[in-house]
Amino acid sequence: MSRTDVHWCTADIADAIAEGLIRCVESDRIAQSVSGIDALNEVDLHPKIADSLIHAGFGVHREQRYIGARTKRSRSTGQRCDLVLTPDDRSLADPQATATLFDDPSAVPLEEAFWLEVKNIAQYTEMGPNPSWSSELLGTVRADVAKLANDPNIYHAGLLIVLWVESVEVAEHDLGIWQDRCLEKQLPIASPSQRTFPIQDRLGNVQCVLRVYPVSHL
Repeated sequence: MSRTDVHWCTADIADAIAEGLIRCVESDRIAQSVSGIDALNEVDLHPKIADSLIHAGFGVHREQRYIGARTKRSRSTGQRCDLVLTPDDRSLADPQATATLFDDPSAVPLEEAFWLEVKNIAQYTEMGPNPSWSSELLGTVRADVAKLANDPNIYHAGLLIVLWVESVEVAEHDLGIWQDRCLEKQLPIASPSQRTFPIQDRLGNVQCVLRVYPVSHL
C-alpha cells in the first residue's frame, strides 16, 4: 500500500476523542469527584485521549520519534510526537527491526500513520483564571503545527486542541484569532473537525471545545 492509498478522516478522530472524554466526564459525575477532567494537565490528559482512540479501534502509539529524527541511531534522541495512530489497532513499523525476527509484516509504515500533536488548555485552573491562556494558545500551539509541517516524511498529520472554557463563544473567538495568526505565518492548517460538550462547573469551565486540524507540509 502506498501513502496515496491511505485515507485518514479527522472527523472520525474527533468523534472518538469526544466520545471518550464524555465518558470520563460522566464517570467523574457519578463518582462525585472533587476535581474534573478539566483540572488535568496535558501529560495526564494524554492517557484519556489514547484510551478514547483505542476504544474506537485505532492503534495508538505514544511519544514516537519524528521520522526525520530517526536518522539518529539513539532512540532517546530527537523530537517526539504525542500520539501516532494506525488503523485497526495495528502495530507501527520499526525501521530498525526490518529484516529481523522482530519485523512485523502487518505493521503500518511510519509514512502511512497519522501523527497527532495534542494541546490542552483550560480557561480556568485550580488557581483561578489561567494567566497563560493567550500565550499557550497563540505561541506554543503554533510551534506544534510547525513541527509536524517541517518533517518531509510525514504525510498524514493533525493538531488536536482541547479547550476547557466558560462558553463555546470564547473558544470560537480565540481559536479564530489563532487560525488567523497561523495563516499570517503561512502555517499549513486546513478546516478543522470540531466537537463540543458540557462539563460540570468546578473551576469556571462549563464547556469542552475540541478541534482536530489537519496539517500538511510547509
